[in-house]
Amino acid sequence: MSEVRRMYYEDSYRKELRATVTAVEGEWVEFDQTIFYPLGGGQPGDTGLIIGPDGRVHKVLDTRKSDSSQQIRHQLDTGDHGLQPGDPVDMAIDWERRYRHMRMHTCMHLLGSLIPVPVTGGSVGAEKSRLDFDLGAYEIDKDDLTRRINALVTEAHDVEFGTITEAELDARPELVRTMSVQPPRGAGDIRTVRISAVDFQPCGGTHVCNTSQIGAVRISKIENKGKRNRRIHLVLE
Repeated sequence: MSEVRRMYYEDSYRKELRATVTAVEGEWVEFDQTIFYPLGGGQPGDTGLIIGPDGRVHKVLDTRKSDSSQQIRHQLDTGDHGLQPGDPVDMAIDWERRYRHMRMHTCMHLLGSLIPVPVTGGSVGAEKSRLDFDLGAYEIDKDDLTRRINALVTEAHDVEFGTITEAELDARPELVRTMSVQPPRGAGDIRTVRISAVDFQPCGGTHVCNTSQIGAVRISKIENKGKRNRRIHLVLE
């Protein structure tokens, strides 16, 4: 079976798509192409709707990569959906939720650019997100971070996407900021996200195309999660 076409990379703003069923396993369905982003890199899988050839509308509860990562599995709200390989469907993502994830994920890159220490973990959410830092002796202030991150938002930096080879990444290990999540290996070139004049790193998430689209944000809380680790919570205003 050929690899799924990941339309969320070709156009992360695309909300609807016509696709063809390629595999069915109970409530899990795969397609030849998809706009649904699968869980990964701290970003949740997309939700939305699938409309079958009989007109029945099915909710997509979650989206995950297959074990081989070559396919993307969509979890429908029932296994009694009647879909079969070869069936054409119309798909639509929950755009409001996805767009908040895009704004949040790009904003987390901005936050990481302001704190020059390793990232130990993170999670993207529609309502709030977090990044964990191995802070050590480096000092941070909630109000100062809020001011600086909003300055980067309003400066309207372009966000560009590209790729880097595994060999190039090996030569520049400093590009990998997150200690707990490493870029996937053995699947070809690795996707990169560059925020003009601000940040550059490998990342497989979905993002806005300009930081101005993030809107106003706020550092809502800084938690002590150990001797060196600090957890910074971020919300969209």
